[in-house]
Amino acid sequence: MFYYLGGLFKNYFGPARLLQSYAVLIVLALYVSFILTRKLLPKFFRFLPHDRGREFTLSKEAAKGKPTGAGVVFISFFVLLCLAFIPLNLLQGGALVLTWLMMLTGFLDDRSQNGWGEYRKALLDLILCLSASLLLFYFMRNEEGHLSFWLPFMSGMLTVPVWLYVSISTIILWVSVNTTNCTDGVDGLSSSLVLLALFTLAICFYVVFGHVNMAAYLLVPHLDSGAAWGLMTFCLAGVLMGYLWHNAFPSSVLMGDAGSRALGFYIGFCVMVSGNPFMFLVTSTIIFINGGMGLLKVALKRFFHISVLTSIRFPLHDHYRKNHGWSPTQVLIKFLIIQLLITMGLLGVFFKVR
Repeated sequence: MFYYLGGLFKNYFGPARLLQSYAVLIVLALYVSFILTRKLLPKFFRFLPHDRGREFTLSKEAAKGKPTGAGVVFISFFVLLCLAFIPLNLLQGGALVLTWLMMLTGFLDDRSQNGWGEYRKALLDLILCLSASLLLFYFMRNEEGHLSFWLPFMSGMLTVPVWLYVSISTIILWVSVNTTNCTDGVDGLSSSLVLLALFTLAICFYVVFGHVNMAAYLLVPHLDSGAAWGLMTFCLAGVLMGYLWHNAFPSSVLMGDAGSRALGFYIGFCVMVSGNPFMFLVTSTIIFINGGMGLLKVALKRFFHISVLTSIRFPLHDHYRKNHGWSPTQVLIKFLIIQLLITMGLLGVFFKVR
């Protein structure tokens, strides 16, 4: 809306042209989304369900009774603000719809008295992740109808068949959703790690993929809509900061599955838009290790009767709290430092060693 208003009024009021500058819109979206969420989120606390306490987590008693499912508020703010600030294309519009639907599945679980079963959530995840993969397949094809990835250690593009692209995309999205959900167990941890991932993706979209010369220099595909993806991602970072203001230890509200599942889905979607599925390691290595290894451990035990990593408690943040005596603040700061070091190192490798 603001972008189009800038184009409409710039001939009558010169400064209105600034509303068509993505740099200006990024700043406006980031600040407006943060301030709006920080100010308005507490007004919704009384309408949110209350946390039941997660089984097998150390902080279940501390979290029990707090308002949860705040993702329904800040993800809805995110969608509305994107409509206000961004000239959306069909792929971005589809990403918003699917992110909101993923949030809705989590919120319905948050407000359920007994919680939804694992298999019901897994089926819904599969439907939404597969839908997103088909959407990406349709819009990410080149003019010849081919799909390709850019990868580290390769200067050219790797063409992949449709079945492989859809399979990889669905796996990345499913893993991102569930590992982010599993990481949401310490005040501020999941949202801080996701915030770092969002800033990384937003800067890459705006500075690298959305810039013709920079993309050509680094031998990565140029995205005509790269700046818009960057703006969209900064907008989500803004609402997440507004939530984190109230979720910092000791938290007064929890995002619930409504927030964590939607955030994980959006990160996975952006990773696929970037054209390199390994970008998931750049953004979410700690999230993957912290939550994903626990999922792998449970799956091997349940379906194959194989026991691995028996001396390590998952999610990994519970292991360090129980076995090493780390406080929630220590877990947050140390995990964040490690992810920052991984992000900077992998960005250098991915973009320059090609």
